[in-house]
Amino acid sequence: MVAMSGGMDSSVAAALLKRAGFYSEQSRRVDVIGVFMKFWAEGEKAENRCCSPESEERARKAARRLKIPFYVLNFKKEFKKKVVDYFLKEYQLGRTPNPCVVCNKEIKFGLLLEKALSLGADFVATGHYARVSSLRLFQARDKEKDQSYFLWQLNQKQLSRILFPVGGYTKTEVRKLAKKFGLPASGISESQEVCFIQKTVNEFLAKYIKKRKPGVIVDTAGKKVGRHQGLIFYTIGQRKGIGLPGGPFWVLRKDPKKNFLVVTKNEKDLYKKELIFEKENWIFPKQFPGNATGQADKIKAKIRYRSKLASGKLVQGNKFVFDRPQRAVTPGQSIVFYKGQELLGGGIIK
Repeated sequence: MVAMSGGMDSSVAAALLKRAGFYSEQSRRVDVIGVFMKFWAEGEKAENRCCSPESEERARKAARRLKIPFYVLNFKKEFKKKVVDYFLKEYQLGRTPNPCVVCNKEIKFGLLLEKALSLGADFVATGHYARVSSLRLFQARDKEKDQSYFLWQLNQKQLSRILFPVGGYTKTEVRKLAKKFGLPASGISESQEVCFIQKTVNEFLAKYIKKRKPGVIVDTAGKKVGRHQGLIFYTIGQRKGIGLPGGPFWVLRKDPKKNFLVVTKNEKDLYKKELIFEKENWIFPKQFPGNATGQADKIKAKIRYRSKLASGKLVQGNKFVFDRPQRAVTPGQSIVFYKGQELLGGGIIK
């Protein structure tokens, strides 16, 4: 069962699987099925960027071109509960969440995988740029497009049923394959925005979070320098939109208990040497004997999707100490660990 979004990557993934000759042992025929998932969007007439009617039509055309069955699954209610409500709750708690990580765990490789297995499918495939081998998760061949960062919450049981057909190709090669297979969407632009938000994050938060107390902005010495509109509207490292004269200022941290927003004029204050994380998931837990002994494990980590891999040591299971300080370590975001190209696991920055 291939999750087809109407984009080039998932369409090519379906084509590659069909070309590879996936077949049913019983019927001895090529057996690739395309599915399109519908997710929640705010308002009756609003559209989720991931699953607009135009996207659905492109996915249908790709399935027709490949001569594979095509179905639509409505996951709007589940998406709202598992992804959107989580997103809002995290902001209310003063953190900055990553909805794509949760969507992958709960929807694409949770709900969809369960549905696929219940219908007799052996695997779920997507257009993600990542690779699976022997129950291990690896970065994609194209490091610029690698999406393994968003998949750290997967486990071995899920990985045994997941295929990433485009993970071994570069984006340029995938584009050529789309043309070769005669697939639509080879020119569709990619969005980096949150799929269920129509305008801006702040407008969305203002609409759905009513309890947002304005409060005091203080500098690093604790001196009052202004007022904020509600902690939900700010994130660590932010420079624009703080509304203070005499800047520039950067958001250094949030104090939900006192309802303080702490800012700094010195950008160097944003760089931190270590962090604590929670809710960790290790794909192969036995790789980390140091977790129990307090011994440090030398690995690399990412603290956001577009940040570079940074060397450091894992200490006592849930502390990571960087070799070099990292900018804007943000509670609620994911820290993801790698050894070489293998993704070892990750956690939520606390």
